[in-house]
Amino acid sequence: MAFFKEFKEFALKGNVMDMAVGVIIGGAFGKIISSLVNDILMPPIGALIGNTDFSQLRLDISKVRDVTSNAMQSVEGLVGGGDAAVQSAAEPIYWNYGAFIQQCVDFAILAFCVFLMVKLMNRLMRKKKAEAVPAPEPPAPSKEELLLTEIRDLLKERNAKQ
Repeated sequence: MAFFKEFKEFALKGNVMDMAVGVIIGGAFGKIISSLVNDILMPPIGALIGNTDFSQLRLDISKVRDVTSNAMQSVEGLVGGGDAAVQSAAEPIYWNYGAFIQQCVDFAILAFCVFLMVKLMNRLMRKKKAEAVPAPEPPAPSKEELLLTEIRDLLKERNAKQ
């Protein structure tokens, strides 16, 4: 029973609940940023580089497989003494570098937006803290300062009469 009691105390702490809310909001924020990147930013960038869909940039690397397969069949034909099997049509293999670049752009924009949000929150917290803490009152003048102030005022009066 102590285990469940400890778990309940942990789960109901404010920090855990705040973290859960942060994860949920972060997931929704990530979707908004993905939409911003995919639907707003990437189409113009794709138009500038000549592709309408940036994530479709890819390189066909099936030739590497075909060369390797042909070499293996040739070796098997020499070693085994039999005829090389006829190569069957296989699915192409693509290196999807456009999708990787898209995810990097997503990450950079998301990181920048989070940075701006944190910066805004820090500014608001500093402003709130400055408003909450009243400015300290200046210390009362010492006897010397009071005496010097009186002397200054007397000199001003004497100079004004002359």
